[in-house]
Amino acid sequence: MLKYLRLNVILTMFALILLAGCSGIGPGTVERDRFDYVNALSSSWKKQILLNLVKIRYLDAPVFLDVSSVISQYAIEGQINLGATWRSNSVLGDNQTLGGSGKYTDRPTITYSPLTGDKFSRSLMTPIPIRAFLFLIQSGYPVDFLFRICVQTINGVDNRFGAKAMGKSADPQFRRLIEALRRIQKSGGLGMRIKPMGDKKAVVVFFRSKLSDEIAKDVNTVRQILGLTPEAKEIRVVYGAFAADDQEIAMLTRSMLLIMIELASYIDVPAKDIEEGRVAIFSDKNATDMPPLIRIHNGASHPEDAMVSIRYRDNWFWIDDTDLASKRMFSFLMMLFSLTETGDKSGSPIVTVPTN
Repeated sequence: MLKYLRLNVILTMFALILLAGCSGIGPGTVERDRFDYVNALSSSWKKQILLNLVKIRYLDAPVFLDVSSVISQYAIEGQINLGATWRSNSVLGDNQTLGGSGKYTDRPTITYSPLTGDKFSRSLMTPIPIRAFLFLIQSGYPVDFLFRICVQTINGVDNRFGAKAMGKSADPQFRRLIEALRRIQKSGGLGMRIKPMGDKKAVVVFFRSKLSDEIAKDVNTVRQILGLTPEAKEIRVVYGAFAADDQEIAMLTRSMLLIMIELASYIDVPAKDIEEGRVAIFSDKNATDMPPLIRIHNGASHPEDAMVSIRYRDNWFWIDDTDLASKRMFSFLMMLFSLTETGDKSGSPIVTVPTN
C-alpha cells in the first residue's frame, strides 16, 4: 500500500507542476492573430475593390462592406482526476484511477458594416480635397501620374474620362501640361505652401526663380496652357472648373467613385459580352500612345500568378503579379480611400476582451 501511496503523491505533484507551469495564452495570441487577421483583411479588401471595379465595368452597382471590428476570445479549460483504492483482502487486488479532460475554445466576433447613406457619400462621392492632392505631389508622387488619376479638369483643360454616358477624350493640351509639370517637378522647380488670405488659408503653388533654360520653357508652357500671367509669383489653387483670374488655378478633383469608373474602363472583357451588349465600350477619339492606367485581364480559368483575382459572371479577372505599373496603380487606389472620410466623427469604443 505504501508503494501505491507514493505513486499517488508523485502523480499529484506532477499535475500541480504542470498547472503551475501554464502561462497565460493572451500574449501569445497577439503576434499570431494580428498578422493572420492583417493578411486576411488585406486579401479580402483587394478582392472587394477588384470586384467592384469589374461590376462598374458591367454597369452594376458597387457594394462595399467594411470590417468594423474583430474580437477574438479564447478559453482553455483542464481537469485532472487522481485516485487510488486498496483492498488488502480483496481477490480483485488494488484499484487505481487516473483521468483528465481539456477544452479549447476560439470564438472570433467580426462586425461588418455596409457602406451606405452618408458614409457612402463621404467615402465615394466626395471629391479628393485639393490640399490632400497637392500634398501628394509635395511628398514626391509623380505629378503626371496623379493628374491622370485624380483630376477631371484644370482651368478648363479636360482629362480623359472613360464612362460610357459621361465619357470624353482628353484635351490635346492635357498631355503637354502634365509632361511639362513632371519635368518641372523632377528638377525641383515646383513648390507649394499654405498662405493666410484674410480669415482663410489658401494653398498656393509657385515656380522657383532659378531654373535652367529648358525648365523655364516648361514653366512658360504651363502658364500658357492654364492662362496664367507671367508676373504671378504665387498662384492660388481652388476647387472649380474655371479660374476667376489669370493668377488662379481652378481644379476639379475626382471622387473615389469617378476614379473607379475611369479605371474600370481599362478592364479587358470577353468579346462575347461586348457582342451581346452586356458591357459598354468607350471610344477615345483623341487616343494617344500613353499607357493605360491599369491592366486587368480576363479568362475562363483561374490565373496561376496574380496579385489579386476574382470570379465574376463565370469569368476570372485579375492583375498580373509581374505587372508593376498595374500593381502600383491598384495599391495607390487602396491608399486613396484613406484620403476620404470613412468613419463617424465620434471616438471608437473601448473594448476589453478576455483571452484567458
